[in-house]
Amino acid sequence: MKKSIILLIILFLISLTSCGKSDNSPTQPITDEPSTTITTPSDDNQTTKEDETANMKLTLKINDIELDVLWADNDSVKALKNLAKDGLTINMSKYGGFEQVGAIGSTLPSSDTRITTSPGDIVLYSSNQIVIFYDSNTWSYTKLGHINLSKSELTDLLGDEDVVVLLNLK
Repeated sequence: MKKSIILLIILFLISLTSCGKSDNSPTQPITDEPSTTITTPSDDNQTTKEDETANMKLTLKINDIELDVLWADNDSVKALKNLAKDGLTINMSKYGGFEQVGAIGSTLPSSDTRITTSPGDIVLYSSNQIVIFYDSNTWSYTKLGHINLSKSELTDLLGDEDVVVLLNLK
């Protein structure tokens, strides 16, 4: 019984302390001068960057040779364009006798699906690597684009040694 009374008293005291005086006064002094509200632009940098790069062309050079690329229209390419705004250099290495692979240095949005690539396909692998094929392979990738060269031209360009890829916007 004593414990119940003590518990009720404690609850009563707690409820009294939470019922303090409410201060509904304005936060700024009241004056006869009109108030001025200043609004600043949104800090949505991603949208701003995408707006800046949306109409720009993404270019790809391999060992200083600019190539004709048909780029996909997806979120991965939009993000890649933002990275390439100030130039993006990717050191690529031969892998498997059918592709060159290079780390982007950032993670891009991806929507991987199992595809069989063709020579000239450019894909995103693991959201952070670009792969350029000079032969075929089947795996889960996000398609980025396609280089308009023949298999033999691509093999000559990519098949002998590691390459350096430079992405820019024009």
